[in-house]
Amino acid sequence: MSQSPSIQWFPGHMAKTRRLIRECLPLVDAVAEIRDARVVLSSKNPEIEKLIGNKKRILILNKSDYADQKETSRWCEYYRAQGIETVVTDSRSGKGVKEVPNAVRRALKDKLDSWKNKGMTTKSLKIMVVGIPNVGKSSFINRLCKSKKAKVEDRPGVTRGIQWVEVDSSMELLDMPGMLWPKFENQQVSEHLAFTGAIKDDIMDIELLAVRLLETLREKYPQLLKERYNVEFSNDESGYDMLLKIGEKRGMRISGGEINSERAAITVIDEFRGCKIGRISLETVDDIERM
Repeated sequence: MSQSPSIQWFPGHMAKTRRLIRECLPLVDAVAEIRDARVVLSSKNPEIEKLIGNKKRILILNKSDYADQKETSRWCEYYRAQGIETVVTDSRSGKGVKEVPNAVRRALKDKLDSWKNKGMTTKSLKIMVVGIPNVGKSSFINRLCKSKKAKVEDRPGVTRGIQWVEVDSSMELLDMPGMLWPKFENQQVSEHLAFTGAIKDDIMDIELLAVRLLETLREKYPQLLKERYNVEFSNDESGYDMLLKIGEKRGMRISGGEINSERAAITVIDEFRGCKIGRISLETVDDIERM
């Protein structure tokens, strides 16, 4: 097994986001937390959990079309059993997004009933939307609001400020920038975040990252790996040897005939993130006690 990359990353704008969340919480009725369905545990920001305290929460498992459907269903059952309103979405296609307002209203039923009894029927719900970078938060907001008001880019940390976005006359969203936390205690968490693109690639050793991803996929989804690259991988070969096999199979060579391992690494990571290897969940409910 290759050495895990040590990853620590907490830019100044993320410290600012933590402060903004704390300051804005009194303005909202609930918090919608978006996570990546492929890495449900790793995309759970412990800082956010501490900040929101007892505030009502709605959990949104996004990028579900990239995740293993069976495992996503198990995650839903787990969180719903704890009384947490949980919705599975895919912001690219819009799948599941329209279910979110109903989940919000269920979570805030007591407050809505109280408003109704007081004759406050025109008051709109205010929901803070939080999540780690590159979890698809802005795409989700744009889908829900049927607009392009939230800036979308396929790289972490693009939303820097905060903005209110109206869903309809009964609901407004407060879009917060994506935020990681100061220190990753569990290096597997940092790996999974790096695999999915929540951590900027330019601070990573891209070849080491691809090596660890290949070793992880060999353990969890060996058949998908074999089918995608049409290569036999033995259990005792290193992830780097696996990477070289893929580079050779794809004809990725540089002058002198040497295999271009960096190009192969970029390809593997891009194909994982683009779901070309298959629908993959790196974490399951069974990992709760371990991670």
